[in-house]
Amino acid sequence: MVAGAPAARSGGGRGPLAIRATRVLDVVQGVWLSKAVVVVEGGLISEVVPSPPEGADLLDLGDRSLLPGLIDTHTHIFLQGNRTSAEYAYQILEEEPAHRVARAVRSLGTALRHGFTCLRDLGTEGAGFGDVALRQAVSEGVLTGPELLAAGPAIGARYSYPIAGYRSDWSFPVGVAECDGVEGCRREVRRQVARGVDWVKVYASAGPKSELNQDGYMDGPPPWTAAELSAIVDEAHARGVPVAAHAMTVSGTDMAVAAGVDSIEHGSAITPGTAEMMARRGIPLIPTLLALREAPRISFANCLAAGVEVVFGTDVGAFRWEDVNQAAEFRRMVEMGMSPLQTIRSATLNAAALLRRQRELGEISPGHRADLVACSGDPLQDVGTLEAVDFVMKSGTVIHQAGRRPS
Repeated sequence: MVAGAPAARSGGGRGPLAIRATRVLDVVQGVWLSKAVVVVEGGLISEVVPSPPEGADLLDLGDRSLLPGLIDTHTHIFLQGNRTSAEYAYQILEEEPAHRVARAVRSLGTALRHGFTCLRDLGTEGAGFGDVALRQAVSEGVLTGPELLAAGPAIGARYSYPIAGYRSDWSFPVGVAECDGVEGCRREVRRQVARGVDWVKVYASAGPKSELNQDGYMDGPPPWTAAELSAIVDEAHARGVPVAAHAMTVSGTDMAVAAGVDSIEHGSAITPGTAEMMARRGIPLIPTLLALREAPRISFANCLAAGVEVVFGTDVGAFRWEDVNQAAEFRRMVEMGMSPLQTIRSATLNAAALLRRQRELGEISPGHRADLVACSGDPLQDVGTLEAVDFVMKSGTVIHQAGRRPS
């Protein structure tokens, strides 16, 4: 078990567990429920009632806010910071694979303690299908961690994602799965689906040649032809696998939206017309504000004005897991014009819908999984309180509780 393994359930019984807190969030209606008790049985929420049912163990959290477990839809558990080329090169070229796995396991524990009970991991950066393996380990109970949806190695156009600065006559591993040509792109998608990925991640923009265009948006030559990118999306969709697109230029974003991807990651170069197209096609934005050196205020505002759905994602791993609580993304989103409720929905309802798990995750409702977090204060007034989650439950098991030592 990782550090922070589950403590024994309060009450120690095998029957229902009734959880009481001063405030329970109905995230659908956007209101706090007072005098609400969440009843958990068999890892699921069985009911939300005014008082504990007879025979149930009671876990009273006191003056706290109880919310659904949080979902981060853009993480890199195998990265531990890549702000500089040196630290990135170390992880790809020097770090032993077993050491990378050990640090990835630590990352899972960190995310869970911070209240993130589900992650979508978007690219292992040289660690192959390690996230698929860790997903299986969590599912089997070998490790304690958030539920993990895996994308394996992101797909990049050949020669568009090099490790630069070394001798030109040497060959190096790269952090993506490279391919080119329509058939080559289809073949790589088939390979990844066969290895068990939940999502395909594609770099729709890449390379150092991007610069501001006359309208003030980053742009540069796309790494793919339209036919290649369309082949990746078409092949994945034909196999029931959605596609996330790293998109940080106008050309790359426009090509990804035209190809029909299922999410735009980062989205730092979204024009009003592209935002309107995303809204019409139901393609959400995952803004990853914590990881971007400069907040893409114009692009973000364009998306909000067009009604594009915003889904919570941080790109944690691009910054060190241990240095920044990924819940700080909530405050950044509020600073960019969203309300606290909208940001919480982005990490619950919206995230669950993106992951096609809305019947299981994202709200405190009967039949949903008992993934719950609690904090002091009122995050609808100050969303920064979510950076101090002090109670975490995953699938009905108490993972972390203030004042309790892990078993």
